[in-house]
Amino acid sequence: MEQILITYYENNAGKLHKMVDRILLQFGGLSDKDSDDFYSLANEVFVDVIKKYDNSKPFDGFLYSCLSNKIKTEITRRNREKRKADIMSVSINTSIDDSFTIGDILIDSFDMDKEIFEKKEESYSKRMQLYLSRLSELQREVLRLTVAGYSHDEIKQELHISERQYSDCNSAIHSYRNVSILF
Repeated sequence: MEQILITYYENNAGKLHKMVDRILLQFGGLSDKDSDDFYSLANEVFVDVIKKYDNSKPFDGFLYSCLSNKIKTEITRRNREKRKADIMSVSINTSIDDSFTIGDILIDSFDMDKEIFEKKEESYSKRMQLYLSRLSELQREVLRLTVAGYSHDEIKQELHISERQYSDCNSAIHSYRNVSILF
């Protein structure tokens, strides 16, 4: 066991970090902070694996499979937390009743929809063009009609879409993922 500890923890835990990096490559796009979190997690897993190891199979393979499972579980947990935050957010276009939305009762003169469609598309900034490129044709049409002053019922009727489709379009139009590129 002592030789295993030396092997994995010499050179600042180099071998353990390489193993974690190889697993993380499957997921891509992780920041240095995320990598540090997973290195810490790997240390915890390493201690558990040392306790459970019974010499019946190669240590490297046993450690790799335990690390891989733990990292996948952690990434799944993190993604689940992100989805919870998305579920809890409420669009300002959520209907309070058939006559108005939450956005209608908020006092503000800024109207993102009008800002988007007041100019000709060629004169839009690169950010605005990127924002619009992220929207589907239906989403862009819902946005255009909203700017033109149509009510949500009129938009549904004009485009022959259901309440669910309308709601999905509005969610995409106002989603943080899409709108954040405008900031």
